[in-house]
Amino acid sequence: MTINPTTPRTITLLGATGSIGHSTLDVIAQHPQRYRVHGLSAYRRLDALLSLCQQFQPAQVAVPAESVDRFAQQLAQAGLAHIEVLGGESGLRELATAPEADTLVAAIVGAAGLMPTLAAVQAGKRVLLANKEALVMSGALFMQAVADHDAELLPVDSEHNAIFQSLPESYTSLTASGVDKILLTASGGPFRGRSAESLQEVTPEQAIAHPNWSMGQKISVDSATLMNKGLELIEACWLFHATPADIDVIVHPQSVIHSMVRYADGSVLAQLGVPDMRTPIAHALAWPERIRSGVQPLDFMTLGQLTFEAPDHTAFPCLQLAEQAFAAGGTAPAVLNAANEVAVDAFLKRQIRFDQIAQVIDHTLQQRAPKSANQLDEILSEDRLAREQAQAYIATRTIAATTSPKTTTETATETTTHTSTGRN
Repeated sequence: MTINPTTPRTITLLGATGSIGHSTLDVIAQHPQRYRVHGLSAYRRLDALLSLCQQFQPAQVAVPAESVDRFAQQLAQAGLAHIEVLGGESGLRELATAPEADTLVAAIVGAAGLMPTLAAVQAGKRVLLANKEALVMSGALFMQAVADHDAELLPVDSEHNAIFQSLPESYTSLTASGVDKILLTASGGPFRGRSAESLQEVTPEQAIAHPNWSMGQKISVDSATLMNKGLELIEACWLFHATPADIDVIVHPQSVIHSMVRYADGSVLAQLGVPDMRTPIAHALAWPERIRSGVQPLDFMTLGQLTFEAPDHTAFPCLQLAEQAFAAGGTAPAVLNAANEVAVDAFLKRQIRFDQIAQVIDHTLQQRAPKSANQLDEILSEDRLAREQAQAYIATRTIAATTSPKTTTETATETTTHTSTGRN
């Protein structure tokens, strides 16, 4: 496919006020001749959405059902009454499938992004996937829908985009392309090198302070537990027709090499760059062409050392739990994801300790035997039941608070970071 700059692609962006949304709109704003924004969605930060509407003039927006009337009034007061306001889950699906847009950027964090992203796939759109949970929860069903509806699926996660860039354009399978191993890099998060015992004292403030990337709170905690890497491993398996045995996770603290592919002849191809999400976003937006992203070039003269190490499965068991869930198959990855979202939310609310996130996930996986994941209703049912199971487990635990009684305000369904543009 060759993009004609005189015919702009029309973009719908789900999760416009999060860090990925912010980065996407930054890239789009640099190329007004190439891209036009058709639709935006937001969940809580409707004040920020209003500002984005003023800047990008979308035709449609989607907000929570209870906020439709109020937001429509705010748009009218701002002279933007022509923007259609859609509400709730049905509104998200309508926005995602709007025929006026040819490209969907799926940047809603968590399970909430599954339904509208799948709807866009079924509408045959080009989907830029930043929501890893869609594949974690419904990998086989999702990838079949991509094939059945002739959709284009391009990975936006920095690691998966790096793998995509390191594979041949004609890629169909590891064997056919002579690939020996996919090397999925991880920063190691803020607690790399710490013992399992020391992690009992971790606070939410410490967990969301990522050393390299600026991200929303939920993803930052996932990075700290290495669950983010576990979810990415599952996602990589579906995207690249691989198994966990085909993928090695390598801790690379500098976050300069975003992932690598090792070939049968011994060659290793890697994608490098500064840790800024605008790079993979620009790549996916323009593929197969290249456009400027606004990211500073990598300066090898000041780079310093690049180091690598194996992940610590004892201190960070979430990565292994993800591998086990993928091996179990069926609805097990959906249960893993649901339990993790509940556990992370409980940790951010200081209801459980950092090290107990993995305990909640492990318990929930043991309680929910894998079922068939051939139908979306079955997947969503297990997602709901797993959340109830995890919440019940947390409620019956007697957990001594080990941190100060400050509160965190971000939910697991929408990021609020706007100062930078990363995830890992």
